[in-house]
Amino acid sequence: MRIPVVDKDNQPLMPTTPARARKWVESGKAVKRWSKCGQFYVQLTVEPSGSDTQDIIIGIDPGKKYSGLSVQSTKFTLYTSHLVLPFQTVRDRMDARRLMRRSRRGRRINRILAFSKRAHRQKRFDNRRQGKLAPSIRANRQLELRIVCELCKIYPITEIRYEYVRADVDLTSGRSSARSGKGFSAVMVGQKWMLLQLEQFAPVIKIEGYQTASTRKHLGLEKNKVDKAKAEFNTHAVDGVAIAASHFIEYRKYHKASVDGANWFGSVSITPAPFYVIRRPPFSRRQLHLMVPLSGGIRRKYGGSVTRHGLRKADLVNSPKGIGFVSGDTEKQISVSDANWKRLGQIASSKVTLIRRSTGLIVAC
Repeated sequence: MRIPVVDKDNQPLMPTTPARARKWVESGKAVKRWSKCGQFYVQLTVEPSGSDTQDIIIGIDPGKKYSGLSVQSTKFTLYTSHLVLPFQTVRDRMDARRLMRRSRRGRRINRILAFSKRAHRQKRFDNRRQGKLAPSIRANRQLELRIVCELCKIYPITEIRYEYVRADVDLTSGRSSARSGKGFSAVMVGQKWMLLQLEQFAPVIKIEGYQTASTRKHLGLEKNKVDKAKAEFNTHAVDGVAIAASHFIEYRKYHKASVDGANWFGSVSITPAPFYVIRRPPFSRRQLHLMVPLSGGIRRKYGGSVTRHGLRKADLVNSPKGIGFVSGDTEKQISVSDANWKRLGQIASSKVTLIRRSTGLIVAC
């Protein structure tokens, strides 16, 4: 296990051992810090002895509902995480928004009039352009990008490896095909957009799925293919490690005197590393009112991130029920939930103290 280190100017250095980091903190040469993605690190208060770095690689295994991400060096696995992506939540909210918009337009338009005299407005932009990035896919890629951005602040990243999936659409059948190479796919658009964003942090290398599988098998890592929703290392983070490790090892052909063959070259060590489960806070954004009115035709306000007690939803707080996140409020109480967004209790606002403002991420170890 290694602890990330940054200098006085927040420039990342090579990670160090926990014992050395502890001595630095005790002697005043460093102070404790925590990144927004849950990683503990130290910041030096003195000049570092050196600034030379080795290769540190980020491996990303993107998915539809879950993604795996890891940071790997040649001797240590430094960081692993399981991302719970907001794909389904965004889709459901977009469907609800579409339904509400259609109902409003239906109430506004007088269908007794001729079509040319109805209150239709002209389109403001061309929404039929190709290459549109779907909101659900954009939200997925933005969460991965957020974690990469935070990791680049505390690790001297030299390269990013991204598993590239060929998910084109076959025009003859209208179905997605991994090998067709024809048509248009929202998944491909999301991947291309993501690669452009990642290039702002470090050089990006695309890895095919078969390369990930063969590297994982060579390293002796097992993957849980039965329950992919299970928040454990063996579901998706294990592929992130294999993708990052492919920078240090390679399967290639060789030729010797009267002998032709193929073998693995290079070396990498897979070690125990911190594992985090990360998701977005699952509270609703502010709406004018509920979609369905209550008795008497009254529509109360709904959603939002602000409470009536000076706290915001997803703030980390301390309460008599334990440390948790603000998930709601009443007139006199605050709802506190754990990292899985299960309510710990409704507690009087006077008994809840703020630890840290919301970072837009819920991190569980």
